[in-house]
Amino acid sequence: MLRRRMGYADPSSGKDILGNRSLCFIFICAFGLVTLLQQILYGKNYIKRYLENYDGSFDYNSTACRELRQEIMDVKVLTMVKTSELFERWRNLRVCKWEQNKEETNNFKMSLSRCCNAPSFLFTTKRNTAAGTKLRYEVDTSGILPITTEVFKMFPDDMPYSKSQYKKCAVIGNGGIIKNSKCGKEIDSADFVFRCNIPPINEKYSADVGTKTDLVTINPSIITERYQKLEKWRRPFYEVLQNYENSSVVLPAFYNTRNTDVSFRVKYMLDDFDSQRGVFFFHPQYLLNVQRFWAVQGVRAKRLSSGLMLVTAALEMCEEVHLYGFWAFPMNPSGNFITHHYYDNVKPRPGFHAMPHEIFNFIHMHTRGIINVHTGQCT
Repeated sequence: MLRRRMGYADPSSGKDILGNRSLCFIFICAFGLVTLLQQILYGKNYIKRYLENYDGSFDYNSTACRELRQEIMDVKVLTMVKTSELFERWRNLRVCKWEQNKEETNNFKMSLSRCCNAPSFLFTTKRNTAAGTKLRYEVDTSGILPITTEVFKMFPDDMPYSKSQYKKCAVIGNGGIIKNSKCGKEIDSADFVFRCNIPPINEKYSADVGTKTDLVTINPSIITERYQKLEKWRRPFYEVLQNYENSSVVLPAFYNTRNTDVSFRVKYMLDDFDSQRGVFFFHPQYLLNVQRFWAVQGVRAKRLSSGLMLVTAALEMCEEVHLYGFWAFPMNPSGNFITHHYYDNVKPRPGFHAMPHEIFNFIHMHTRGIINVHTGQCT
């Protein structure tokens, strides 16, 4: 009787002693749980050891890197996690050597081609905007610009760039994240280099940002604030452009009615100095389409940044796109404070751009193998 109460059975009965089957099941579950916890803890320590001695040696398609990529893809919207948590996941992913995912990249390019079509509509040209027609502004939709003979003459005959014309392109943002990166040589090795808003590329900064420039944007507000709308002395602005050698410039002349005259003056000035530099104007419908495209991706702002506009164009013009100097947070991924720009700490107008959401999209696109976002030092 006592043996039965304690859970023992009579050996001659053929029954398990102490409910062995139940005990075995409990033991196996407990052992499995402990093993799982050890693997999780060991795995994190394993990754941390490699982070401390990062050399980019993990293969993009290795099991570890697939798991690290999934950790970022699990963050569907920026507000799902704290910024520090996103930084940690991004730091972890940097142990993986980036590799382009051809299928993901081609699908993304096809989406851009259907909505925006940079090889045909990035700039306003004689081919896509006929003389005698009227051009509607991007923001001032009630404003209409008649395409007179004089205006028409300023447009190029056709787009100067074609689909996937360049193998490797670099788009350079002006974020403080690029300071002390030593990425200058790597940037200058690209087949085509985009820059935003005529940033300084002199000897003080060239080791980090390079000097090669093929296309640079100019925000008309820069001309208004620094160069008196080119209504007086024009040589200082001309000499600034000389830093970019023979690069072309592009302006949002048809963003609103205020931008038009000052943008046209850039063209007139360069013609007066007999410059061979290309001067282009964004097509307003292209920028509207790009704005709508990114709104679907969660980037809702009064105005997209110049950097995002260039990245969008580069994805159609280039086979492979690399980003440098793009970051929207006051700290780098390691948690150290950085300046807003690599050359100053002047903050943008609050609420105008949605920079954190732009960078969040770039991080996702890097994870999917569409673009390569560089936020550390170049080797």
